[in-house]
Amino acid sequence: MPHVYILTCADGSYYVGSTRDLLRRLNQHRTGLGSKYTSKRLPVELAWAEEYERIDEAYAMEKRLQGWSHAKREALIRHGVAGVKGWSARTRRRNGGRSAG
Repeated sequence: MPHVYILTCADGSYYVGSTRDLLRRLNQHRTGLGSKYTSKRLPVELAWAEEYERIDEAYAMEKRLQGWSHAKREALIRHGVAGVKGWSARTRRRNGGRSAG
């Protein structure tokens, strides 16, 4: 089944990807063959993943997550969808850079 996933890299950054085979793709990343970005930031660890029915849905979510800030990705990893519910630029400005909730 297709997945979208977030990896935590050794330098604390996040990598977002999508794949049809999560276990195979994780192995590629862990051995330095997954992407140029992660190969320079080993080791990597799976921080979050979500399964989808179709690869185009996983890819669309990947692109959405890639547009998110480090803080918003971290909130998703730590608290799931509830952690980013209501999260917007307007909410962050109103709360001095913090998410609502």
